[in-house]
Amino acid sequence: LNAHWFLSLDDARAKMEEWRKDYNEVRPHSAIGNKPPISLMNVSGASGHP
Repeated sequence: LNAHWFLSLDDARAKMEEWRKDYNEVRPHSAIGNKPPISLMNVSGASGHP
C-alpha cells in the first residue's frame, strides 16, 4: 500500500480492499506452509463451537 497514491477516500478504500484480498486469499505465507491464509479456514461449515 505504501507504493500507491490515493486520489480520494473511495480510491483508498478500493485499493486497500484489493490488497486485503490478495494478502489473505492469494499470496502464500511461509509461516503456514506457503499457503494463503484462507486455505486454513474450515470449509466444512463447522464453526468449532458446541
